[in-house]
Amino acid sequence: MGTLWNSTCCLCYPWLVTTSPLEKNPFLFPSLSKKNACNFSNKSFQISCKLSESEVEENYTSKKVSGSSSNKMEEYNLAMKRMMRNPYEYHHDLGMNYTLITENLIVGSQPQKVEDVDHLKKEENVAFILNLQQDKDIEFWGIDLQSIVKRCSDLGIHHMRRPAKDFDPDSLRGVLPKAVSSLEWAISEGKGRVYVHCTAGLGRAPAVSIAYMFWFCGMDLNTAYDTLTSKRPCGPNKRSIRAAAYDMAKNDQWKEPFENLPDYAFADVADWERKLIQNRVRGLRDT
Repeated sequence: MGTLWNSTCCLCYPWLVTTSPLEKNPFLFPSLSKKNACNFSNKSFQISCKLSESEVEENYTSKKVSGSSSNKMEEYNLAMKRMMRNPYEYHHDLGMNYTLITENLIVGSQPQKVEDVDHLKKEENVAFILNLQQDKDIEFWGIDLQSIVKRCSDLGIHHMRRPAKDFDPDSLRGVLPKAVSSLEWAISEGKGRVYVHCTAGLGRAPAVSIAYMFWFCGMDLNTAYDTLTSKRPCGPNKRSIRAAAYDMAKNDQWKEPFENLPDYAFADVADWERKLIQNRVRGLRDT
């Protein structure tokens, strides 16, 4: 049997039944590309699942998933629905899944084994991995991070970490500037694609990618948000991204507290504010 790389994997996301999201997608910005950093091609960006067709069917229908693993998924998905208030689910038993967002940016779930790293290098030309998980997230799923980091080193993949607490909008707000700084640096290197992941690839990873698109690709927040979520249905915290933009653009002691601002505040920024954000974010590269 063949392998599912560029077809929608409805077994990975049972709630996802859709045609190609770019068929009616107006958000194409070839004039904004710099080293293809913000270049959205016309190819179909659908969720890819790194499992053979037979493995997907077997894992989804058999009882090979242990009770503890099944309980972990149920616990995680219930927490995600409660804390993030969205309908999306993570199916760890079906392996790593991801979506190509731009020519140089991939958003996905956690690599679970060294073979996932091999796949990202060989099939997707990944040169950087940005991991947003905390240690406890990795331990919860029983991932051998040391072996994954070692495999990255062996293959010449630069592995980076910017941990944020899962389902915590305040933690995400605080981590976003440094995480975007790492992402922007990796893309600017132009050595290959950047794989950004958290646990499920539905909250922290898309939020960092949207913030990058907002701050560095000339988009307002809603355009960046809709562009990514039209390719990878998910529910990252938009308020955290606005708050982080506020922190970067209005960092002085006399500023009005973000909590006092209207809901639309910092959903877009002036050119001088975007430049200020970019300079400050780039200044965080070595922190």
